[in-house]
Amino acid sequence: MKILVTGSAGFIGFWLSKALLEKGFLVYGLDNLNEYYDVKLKFNRLNNLKNYANFFFQKIDLSDLASLDNLFRENNFNTIINIAARAGVRYSLLNPYIYYETNVLGTLNLLNLSKKYNTEQFIQASTSSVYSYVKPPFSENDKTDKPISPYAATKKSAELLCFTYHHLHKLNITILRFFTVYGPSGRPDMSIFNFIEHIKNNREITIFGDGTQKRDFTYIEDIIDGILNSLNLTGFNIINLGNNKPKELNYIITLIENSLNKKAKIKYKPFNNADMFETWADIELAKKILNWNPKTSIEKGIEKTATWHMENDDFLRKLTLP
Repeated sequence: MKILVTGSAGFIGFWLSKALLEKGFLVYGLDNLNEYYDVKLKFNRLNNLKNYANFFFQKIDLSDLASLDNLFRENNFNTIINIAARAGVRYSLLNPYIYYETNVLGTLNLLNLSKKYNTEQFIQASTSSVYSYVKPPFSENDKTDKPISPYAATKKSAELLCFTYHHLHKLNITILRFFTVYGPSGRPDMSIFNFIEHIKNNREITIFGDGTQKRDFTYIEDIIDGILNSLNLTGFNIINLGNNKPKELNYIITLIENSLNKKAKIKYKPFNNADMFETWADIELAKKILNWNPKTSIEKGIEKTATWHMENDDFLRKLTLP
């Protein structure tokens, strides 16, 4: 089975590619290696994947239709897993155009090529950010037509394109809505990575609001299990993958402090109106369809993540971090 993983040098794409490779799949990784955060971290992940004989990589941007077409024509992909995206709510306010280019046009390119070359299955990574103006816990049946950031708007647009291509061309498409994924070798702009590095190095962290906002933090291994369990789905599906246990940001900081045995220095700023105050996944559908349930508590997940940061301190000190 030959699988294309977009965003394979990114956080989720890396761990997904690694899991697929260890199961014996042929994995073709694709990434544009953009500089949204320090590319040394992306190359570190990529070099790890290149140790596998069944891994093949090309540097391609999802907006480059001609290069993508060549890749599809030369390979008979069974499955496309589109993890690549311009991520981050706040940065999308500053440069919405690159979010549209990758998240909407890039997804459209992949869908068109999946139709053209008869790909058996298409898995699309989406986000809890589509659930604005919705009462938690968030269900897949809730209306998601009022995004409050360009990032959320582009991810919702990608979902709509996915349904259109399923309806018109009978593509088997599964949309997985991820809830605040964290873990080792994470994204430096995400709160847990950022807080661990700043607290570890005695630097000030910034909280937007008073820290009582809640997130349904989901450990990376659980997310990867959910993706793997979706590989054989047919038809059209939208499924939440979340921990189903939202926690306050203040509690997360306390866990990090305990793991590092250091006290945080905190600077408070006004709450950003592009952020959601709370996310909380209803995961009953994932339990039913995927036989999936998250296994990692936030306490254990933070401990494992902090341990990775301490063990890789020399490397992380070489990175330029937010």
